[in-house]
Amino acid sequence: MTVSSAARPPGRGGSSPSFPPDTLAFLKALARNNRREWFQPRKDAYQAAVRAPMIAFVERLAGDLAVFAPDLVADPRVSIFRVYRDTRFSADKTPYKTNIGAYFPHRGLPKSEGAGLYVEVAPRHVWFGGGLYMPAPKELLAIRQHIAAHHLVLGRILRARAFTRAFGAMTGDTLVRVPRGFPADHPAADWLKHKQFLAGCERPADFATSDRFYSTVAAAFRAAAPLVAFLNEPLVGPTRRPAGGAWTVAAR
Repeated sequence: MTVSSAARPPGRGGSSPSFPPDTLAFLKALARNNRREWFQPRKDAYQAAVRAPMIAFVERLAGDLAVFAPDLVADPRVSIFRVYRDTRFSADKTPYKTNIGAYFPHRGLPKSEGAGLYVEVAPRHVWFGGGLYMPAPKELLAIRQHIAAHHLVLGRILRARAFTRAFGAMTGDTLVRVPRGFPADHPAADWLKHKQFLAGCERPADFATSDRFYSTVAAAFRAAAPLVAFLNEPLVGPTRRPAGGAWTVAAR
């Protein structure tokens, strides 16, 4: 597949990868015409306008993740989600996703487990950030035990200037009360109530076409990386930190 010059990873002096206006135009058209008979004749256009720019983004990010989050995978074959929806258990039988998303999971866990980073370009928004969206019960218990034992570390991560500037605070669905097995007056009571552990940013869709797209998303990923590493530690063991402890900079 040929990647257009607008979507190629930059060389020296080149611009950062972003999405061309054709990406949003195609996704909007797909949202209006979510049918196989419309999409199939335009599959090559999807590859060029939507998938190829995301491939460029992922390939560029692979080099940066090696610096600040080496335990996460950035590989187009692993990271980029397919356009086809799983409609088996859904009342919505439209066959295609109307966004392009990429996930950067921990290399020591199945893609569906553990915390990672995520970016999504959709007809009406761009979302990017990281964390853990739907932990299984065993994962959730392990993470809560980790929080209870290491809440001072989590506090430094969540109060770091880079994190609060990028995300404000950790978000996600929570319980009304501290879960069973943990003291109601635990210093980390509010964090123990979490069922999801998320740090995310949302921007208008046309942000994907901005020259600042890659640098902004990469900076947010760097800010989220300490939280992602913290959440994964009880699942895979202590995170392999980059030389010089680069990811800990954001947690100062």
